[in-house]
Amino acid sequence: MNRITELFNIQYPIVQGGMIWNSGYKLASAVSNAGGLGLIGAGSMYPDVLREHIQKCKKATDKPFGVNVPMLYPNVEEIMNILVEEGVKIVFTSAGNPKTWTAFLKEHGITVVHVVSSSKFALKAQEAGVDAVVAEGFEAGGHNGREETTTLTLIPMVKEQINIPLIAAGGIATGRGMLAAMVLGADGIQMGSRFAASEESSSHDNFKQTILNVKEGDTQLTLKELAPVRLIKNKFYEEVQTLYTKCPTPDELKALLGRARAKRGMFEGDLEDGELEIGQIAGLIHDIKPVSEIVTNVIAEFEAAKKQVATF
Repeated sequence: MNRITELFNIQYPIVQGGMIWNSGYKLASAVSNAGGLGLIGAGSMYPDVLREHIQKCKKATDKPFGVNVPMLYPNVEEIMNILVEEGVKIVFTSAGNPKTWTAFLKEHGITVVHVVSSSKFALKAQEAGVDAVVAEGFEAGGHNGREETTTLTLIPMVKEQINIPLIAAGGIATGRGMLAAMVLGADGIQMGSRFAASEESSSHDNFKQTILNVKEGDTQLTLKELAPVRLIKNKFYEEVQTLYTKCPTPDELKALLGRARAKRGMFEGDLEDGELEIGQIAGLIHDIKPVSEIVTNVIAEFEAAKKQVATF
């Protein structure tokens, strides 16, 4: 047992990232059934769709699962009430102030984890009463830190500041990566990109195939004025860069982004005009596998790497 498996009552300290347009109930239940913690990504779901996914997830697994809620969306209150009504036991909050909802969720017996990108925000999350934090490095694909702190430096710095359980995220897709994060002080890991390229991910096959073609240098962290995301360099990305040469206002960036740009890319498979978010670690992902196989492989590699390190 370690602090993360104990906190969530799971077999392995592996958490699946709650990625928009990838993390429906099929992915979340598959990760939970494989011994990790699956998360439904509420960021891309209307409230009634989220409710449906929670109900389907309960039918698809008898193991713990959670919901990831980016707090920057306008209907967050409605979403929080649905989580309580549906009896969700674990909630990951991100992209907002942990003080806003932690007390409310805890009052309803929910385990709360907050995603941070710096030691400062990790401390604020701990003060707000969360049960654990996810410290996400600059390598990650989703909403990211503006400071560009890498996972390798972020994890030990956060570890120094907090005493609640710590989950490492950003640039982890292998058992070796998992071991490295835990050696640096993490109690568990969160993987996004590796699970995006799984059979059970709800994203479009075009997007999944594109992940396999990503090499180092093919992604870039951008749109920091809105919410920093790491994008695959495609036609839309080039349009963003062209706009940046004119020193755009946040409103001009929003106008280019428009509505449903991420849905168009990741869910509908438009590889030119869609927003394609993925982590730098995509350069190490070479196949689309079932979740059960991904988890088995990560744990086997983790155990093998542990033995190897012992011989150094």
